[in-house]
Amino acid sequence: MTLPVGRAILAVVILVAVAAVSVIFLPPVAAGGAMIVVALAVLARRILTSWVGWLGILVAVVMFIPIRRYALPTPLPFQLEAYRLVLFVMFAGMVAALLLDRNRKWKPVGFGWPIGIFFVSLFVSIPPNGTRLVEEGLATSAVGTLVNWVVLLSVFYIVRQIIDTETIAMGLLTALVWCGTVVAVFAVFERVTRINVFHRLETFLPLNLISADGESFRAGGYRSFGSSQHPIALSVMFCILIPIAIYLARYGRWPKNEWTRRLVYSLVTLVLLMGVLVAVSRTAVIVLGIMFLLTLLLRPWLGITLLAIGVPLLAVGMAALPKVVGTLVLSFLDIDALIASQQTSPGFRGAGRLADLGPSLIEASQSPFFGTGLGSRIVVGDEQNAYILDNQVLGSLLEVGAVGVLGLAVFILVPILMMGAWAFTTARDEPRYAMLAFALFLSGAGYAAALFFYDAFGFMQTFFVYSMLLAVGGWLLTSSPPALRARAAGEGMFVRWPRATVSSGVAV
Repeated sequence: MTLPVGRAILAVVILVAVAAVSVIFLPPVAAGGAMIVVALAVLARRILTSWVGWLGILVAVVMFIPIRRYALPTPLPFQLEAYRLVLFVMFAGMVAALLLDRNRKWKPVGFGWPIGIFFVSLFVSIPPNGTRLVEEGLATSAVGTLVNWVVLLSVFYIVRQIIDTETIAMGLLTALVWCGTVVAVFAVFERVTRINVFHRLETFLPLNLISADGESFRAGGYRSFGSSQHPIALSVMFCILIPIAIYLARYGRWPKNEWTRRLVYSLVTLVLLMGVLVAVSRTAVIVLGIMFLLTLLLRPWLGITLLAIGVPLLAVGMAALPKVVGTLVLSFLDIDALIASQQTSPGFRGAGRLADLGPSLIEASQSPFFGTGLGSRIVVGDEQNAYILDNQVLGSLLEVGAVGVLGLAVFILVPILMMGAWAFTTARDEPRYAMLAFALFLSGAGYAAALFFYDAFGFMQTFFVYSMLLAVGGWLLTSSPPALRARAAGEGMFVRWPRATVSSGVAV
């Protein structure tokens, strides 16, 4: 298909201008890279001019390019990571679309007020600690952390604005699960060979390495990092994708044949579980346990079915990887040894979680309400002034105080409870949507449980995946067929909060 003459001339002018600027102002390698990018952009113009295309790019970047390891080769005075560039382009495009396109309206997000309360709880910790932050040279860190939270939370809002049909929602869930499966396959490969494919992307992609390889060992072997920053974060990401994979086994759109689909997603779920195993994280066992107990309590038949399948799989795992399964599962049976392992090295980096608890609570009592201020705790780099606690709730208590922890509780728990209640009320007669809400509820509950066992907000890949799942939940509660029917019938989505929000026309 040929372009009209006017558009062809414009394209030529743009290409010549890009080539001239690249040759004059950039080094030869960067200039060549810029031209390659332009050529690829021309070839992928349909993707780059589609919101769904950009959503796919975001998923691919988040899932496959390790965060805080690679930066784009730009002449900027700071390290520009790929996910930040994608988010900036999507954010700018979204703002432009809302301002210039009369057909695009702001879509209700469903969870706006819990997110707003959380953000305010972070901000209010700064003024009471302002003097100390300035005196200790941490004012820039406070502002930077606040801006970073804007970036983190923007993923939820941007993705929610793109999801306007069930097809897009299901496509996003499918893409996340399959990308997670690919990561899990390479994580298993990494466990066997100690070769991390995602740590070698600079060999065939135009990326600059900004941090070195990390290594961790447990259960007599190497722990896989995959495309995550840490094995714990990797395992938690796999865990919160497992309920979605199980949901897709029943309600996914591909394969068309139901039994084939169930077989395919059963294998996908098994691969995700293998990814959990090779990360060798006890946090993942707790997350899976919480999700299973909630399933057994709220959906007994589904829970019994999963138990019947899980016990033989556990037996196979014990036979194939006895040390790994023993470390992950059987270690919970030896309570004394488990407690002792969490009380090691008090006062030092890498101390056990229980060893950190007492001193941290004493420190928190000195500034109980607003903590030491947002951005005051630096746990990595040359300016490190605090230890990693492996407990996001405890870390938040120290940094932003009880007010911040309350905001954190609202941010995490309210959307989960909203999705769980919606599954059993508004969508109770429509299993397809009820089960999706329940799957998202389980993923959220698993993520909430993990907050007590690692510094969750420091590991952005898992947070981004959770934010995308939350965006699907926002669509489900505000714009899915059951939600629209409930609104038309004058019912609440499931309680008074969303009904008042939607009926007033305010997008919260």
